[in-house]
Amino acid sequence: MISVNLQENALKEPLELLIGNMLRTRGLKLAVAESCTGGLLCDRLTNVPGSSDYFIGGVVAYAYEAKAALLHVSWDTLRRYGAVSRETVIEMARGVRTTLGTNIGLSISGIAGPGGGLPDKPVGTAWIGLSSTSGDWARAFTWQGDRLQNKAYSAEAALQMLLGYLQGSQDLEGVLPGNSHR
Repeated sequence: MISVNLQENALKEPLELLIGNMLRTRGLKLAVAESCTGGLLCDRLTNVPGSSDYFIGGVVAYAYEAKAALLHVSWDTLRRYGAVSRETVIEMARGVRTTLGTNIGLSISGIAGPGGGLPDKPVGTAWIGLSSTSGDWARAFTWQGDRLQNKAYSAEAALQMLLGYLQGSQDLEGVLPGNSHR
């Protein structure tokens, strides 16, 4: 699991604005699939005026049934790896990308807390997935905040991963700069 201090990575302009400009300039379309963040990522993306130029939509798929029905995550994946896993977020990102016909799909699944943690997936565990026509990537994070902080950290990490992709990062599954949230 990767732990990151996203507060140290603040940019002069919000990530969603920077990302929006890059998507618009390149003519790319984005779709989002969220679980533990419950629409927070979509909220941030749509805070940018004109975001409909590049943001097609999002799906909040909280339960297994929604992940399977709306995002085409296989039941086998959900049973074998659980909702909070590399395999699931990749299927979520692919599913939202293909369902909404976009160039990029971004997904988040995690355990925001305060309950729900397991020995191998403690509260604060989050996975971020990204799917594009050029490949699929996923990263794991472990946050140490309360429920609202963990959701905010996850949305920020997803935006940072998307920015890395748009900037041509060769290491989308590697460590983001910063320290842990402890």
